[in-house]
Amino acid sequence: MADHASDNDLVQNGNHLVDVTQPQFTWRAVVVGLLFGTILCFSNLWFGLQSGWISMMSLQASLVGFAVFKALERVLSVPFGPAENVILQTTAVATATMPLAGGFVGILPALKMLDSDEANGARTQLNFGQLCAWGMALTFFGVFFAVPLRRQMVIKEKLRFPSGTATAQMISVLHKRPDPTLDEEPTAQSTGIQINECDRTGDGGVRLRRQESNTAADSIGTNDSASSAEPENISAASAKADSVDDVQWAVKLVLLCVSFLMSGGYALLAHFFPAISALPIFGSYLSENWAWNLMPSLSYAGQGIIMGLPTCIWMLTGAVAGWGILSPLAKTEGWAPGPVTDWKTGSRGWILWVSLAVMIAESMISLGIVAFKEIYALYYRLRHYRHIATSADGVPQPQDLDMHAASNHELDEVDRRFLVPNWVTWGGLVASTCICMGIVKALFDIPVYDTLVAVALALPLAVLGVRALGETDLNPVSGIGKVSQVVFAGVMPGNLVGNLIAGGIAEAGAQQAGDLMQDLKTGHLLSASPRAQFAGQMIGSVFSVFITAGAYLLYSKVYDIPGPQFPVPTAQVWLDMARLVNGHPLPPHVWPFIIGFALLFVVLPIGAALMNSAAFAEPVCRRLAIKQTTLQRWWPSGIAFAMGIYNAPNFTLMRAIGAIFVSIVSELLVARSKRIQRASGTEISGLQETLIRRRLGILAIIMASGFVLGEGTFSFFILLSQAFA
Repeated sequence: MADHASDNDLVQNGNHLVDVTQPQFTWRAVVVGLLFGTILCFSNLWFGLQSGWISMMSLQASLVGFAVFKALERVLSVPFGPAENVILQTTAVATATMPLAGGFVGILPALKMLDSDEANGARTQLNFGQLCAWGMALTFFGVFFAVPLRRQMVIKEKLRFPSGTATAQMISVLHKRPDPTLDEEPTAQSTGIQINECDRTGDGGVRLRRQESNTAADSIGTNDSASSAEPENISAASAKADSVDDVQWAVKLVLLCVSFLMSGGYALLAHFFPAISALPIFGSYLSENWAWNLMPSLSYAGQGIIMGLPTCIWMLTGAVAGWGILSPLAKTEGWAPGPVTDWKTGSRGWILWVSLAVMIAESMISLGIVAFKEIYALYYRLRHYRHIATSADGVPQPQDLDMHAASNHELDEVDRRFLVPNWVTWGGLVASTCICMGIVKALFDIPVYDTLVAVALALPLAVLGVRALGETDLNPVSGIGKVSQVVFAGVMPGNLVGNLIAGGIAEAGAQQAGDLMQDLKTGHLLSASPRAQFAGQMIGSVFSVFITAGAYLLYSKVYDIPGPQFPVPTAQVWLDMARLVNGHPLPPHVWPFIIGFALLFVVLPIGAALMNSAAFAEPVCRRLAIKQTTLQRWWPSGIAFAMGIYNAPNFTLMRAIGAIFVSIVSELLVARSKRIQRASGTEISGLQETLIRRRLGILAIIMASGFVLGEGTFSFFILLSQAFA
């Protein structure tokens, strides 16, 4: 295949050219995506049941996929290209995230935890066939609904979708292509915080879009002065194919394998010597009485590296507030007299309500801000179109018509060969809604019109979630699920099963739509075919339904869920919300703390929105003598704070250790490079420092990926050995 296509081989795709000589959809990319996605799926199910953490890992999928084909390039007749890498990571992400999209780490365990009188005779445990049917009910409608959103949010408004953009930049670096973002001209709506690769976390999988970096390939926070210095040089360097690719691939593969084996080795040690999973580093008193232990899991250190230092610091702050202050207070005052780690009578269940209040407050306000922006933008567009349609005497203005026609022409330049046909999109949306209604009726005896209301409510909420994702890299799926639970407390009062199902439907729609939109942004920047990406998403989702259902049954067979190994905090959050909106009482004396923390985290998202406004942020930053990007990066995260409360400290501590360690090592290596450069009589430039940080960021992502995948994979094989022993 030629390195450069002729003009006849290029087809316009928005503002990007599609090289038709480059493979768009290939089965080799899909198969590798399915294999890597399956490993991610096992890991996500393991960690999701443990701590509620689910990782999309699109950056990691593109890295690992490229590494696989790099090792095989001598035997490949057609080189592995960037468009294929887009399909590979789209398929991998769709396969990896089914544990969250299908409710396997939240809704399904919550159903099992219902008391018999709360279930009211409804089915709460599913066999393999029923689990697969349930997965199929939730898999499709969010994907179909995302397809028409692409035109408005990716093509027209050019929302940034930071993780999708970062993945596109990473793939361009790997394949030695120019930075695709240099051709983008984002609208005012699409500018903002460039957070990082997104992780799902939290009470129903709120995506903390994984604050790994502020630039494309960094997973380590950049130095503000370095990242802002010499922008013209950085842009020029980014356009060079090999600006960051000077670390030999042999080193990268060795690093991935070593970190994978190290983490897997810990999984084996923890299996045979369980005591190492709870080290009393703060003393026996805090360990035995207040659950302050350290679990030296490299996988959780890897999660901390992926999440980034600011997120982990706010998680640690939440752990100190919840487990260091509120938990002892509730216990000593007699408000939670049971064992500290007990969900019902202990302080763990008591402080969970505080974390739930924080998540609801931040998610609702964030959704409200997005909804306000959407309504205002719609109002502005209507006024604008009304103004340009006619002049004062009712005659169209030629210049306005020319601009309007040019705008429409630009949007219509996407070649139909690369788009999903409208009949597939809308027909699939109707068909998937009908499938969802039929399956939910058969499994849980919920009336079809109630399920229809749930889907109809999920779709506009998904729009808000996708827009929030495009602007901030945070998809507030937990808040979306809670909105649905509040609404369905009125639609089906007293029906806790129906309430959980409705929340799961809303969450699945928002997550699936958000996943595909991130991938479509990546594909748009790299001129990949949206139709091929849609196919990869569908294949990965369907395949993962069966994989996840089988893995979930194995986990349920070998372990108690919930139990000591898998406390499923996500399920407890869902269940407590369902009980709350259906009139169940709160624990004693928790109301003042709920109100206080909720008010605090109502104010903070508003402040975060103001920090995106230069008019407001500049005076504040000038007074505090810090940069706006620094303030944005370190602004308090309610979701991270809440995660620190509802997760036991052993999970949070190791995440913080991982993030802090990588940040310190990064700064030491940068300082060493500066000393070496200074010894030669010159100073390191801002461009050189930025490139050093990018190289370190790539290595950190690879190491963290190995850590996460190692323990998750080894733990699954340990599970298999126990299940079939």
